[in-house]
Amino acid sequence: MATQIKFGTSGWRAVMAEEFTFANVQRAVHGIARYVSSQKSNGARVRVIVGRDPRFLGESFCATAADILSSHGITPLVIAEPAPTPTISYAIIQSKADGAINFTASHNPPEYNGIKFSTPDGAPALPEVTQAIEREIATFDANPQTPGAAKAEAQPQTIDPRRMYLSRLREIVDLDVIKKAGIKIAFDPMWGAARGYSDAFLREAGVTVATVHDVRDVLFGGHAPEPDDHLLEDLRHQMREIGAAIGIATDGDADRFGIVDDDGTFLQPNYIIALLFDYLVETRGWKNGVGKSVATTNLINALAEKYGIELHETPVGFKYIGELIKQGKILIGGEESAGLSIRKHVPEKDGVLAGLLCCEMVARRGASLGQQLGELFAKVGSFYPLRENFRLTPEVKQKFTEKLRRDPSEFLGIKIASVVRIDGLKLVLADGSWVCYRLSGTEPVVRVYSEARSREGLAKLSAAAKAWIFD
Repeated sequence: MATQIKFGTSGWRAVMAEEFTFANVQRAVHGIARYVSSQKSNGARVRVIVGRDPRFLGESFCATAADILSSHGITPLVIAEPAPTPTISYAIIQSKADGAINFTASHNPPEYNGIKFSTPDGAPALPEVTQAIEREIATFDANPQTPGAAKAEAQPQTIDPRRMYLSRLREIVDLDVIKKAGIKIAFDPMWGAARGYSDAFLREAGVTVATVHDVRDVLFGGHAPEPDDHLLEDLRHQMREIGAAIGIATDGDADRFGIVDDDGTFLQPNYIIALLFDYLVETRGWKNGVGKSVATTNLINALAEKYGIELHETPVGFKYIGELIKQGKILIGGEESAGLSIRKHVPEKDGVLAGLLCCEMVARRGASLGQQLGELFAKVGSFYPLRENFRLTPEVKQKFTEKLRRDPSEFLGIKIASVVRIDGLKLVLADGSWVCYRLSGTEPVVRVYSEARSREGLAKLSAAAKAWIFD
């Protein structure tokens, strides 16, 4: 029986040679081709971008996808080199393409690959689109026919969106401020798709940049290409070597960011989103709204209240933030899992942009990120967020799932001020601390997000959050 191809929050991902095989990739692309064709009136020209990150066999998967799209009468616009996901998103919008197939497993370990489908607006496909694609895959499985006669009309074309995307970043990021400050910057693309992007962008403006992991390695150094604290030691070493004011990193497809302060401290994404929100209000004067997932720090809520800016809380998944960007409702939107974008930019996570804006912020303010965070806490109070994963036995999962349906009146002996069910169960306590539980849809795991107003409070809240699962 054929593998069921399911598109999750960020597309379909699977282990290569297990479920991510050429046969399954072909099924998925046929399904996407059928879906895209169904969205256009008869006779209209259909064009779909095909891109990838630097993972193993990426070129071959792109060639396979291009052949299949051609067989459906769809013109494939193939990006020859690995390209960041936000670059592909921008290319869709600029070229008025009918979507993009991006072969990437983002920050997942090297044995994974995936397919991410983006719609004509450059945004990650919403659930109604991915469900329609899944239905088209099932229809193709039942009757694997292609309209092969159209192949001659849809020869693949090659595109290179790099310069176009970097040109857009020059409109957003104030390079003069970075150059005049004379700061040095270290960059870690983690062997990924942002190689030749962030560093080249800064060097062209005369900024001193040192880069690590600037070669293609399909094994990503033997671990997941995730710009997280414990994987950024080489970046820290490079920062010390050149005396960098900031270290910036991106994941495998450059939609996520990792930021290191001048003293080697990793700034968690929650804080980066809040700092950039504050900075953009200060320097750009934007006040049209802010977006965050329900699991992201309430430091953003406090800043929104202080500035009189409308707050939009969304379920987890950047596609919901992307919708707010498309609608012009927010100046910045972000998720604690290191995704953000800004107004009038792509409705997709952009790790390249996030890092460059942080460089501008450090350069303009002349203060380290740690100092800036301290000033933010002085404005609206301190916030200490944490994310933990707990594995569940079948019995515990069943019992806990039942528990999530109920609304408790207190937690940790503190009265519950509100119960939020935008995504999972979020309990906001009377003292401003909160805990949010989300069951994974793919494994027996519960994700627990908690936040308190002091470090001591967070330790107590985390212990109570864990106990509440297993008691």
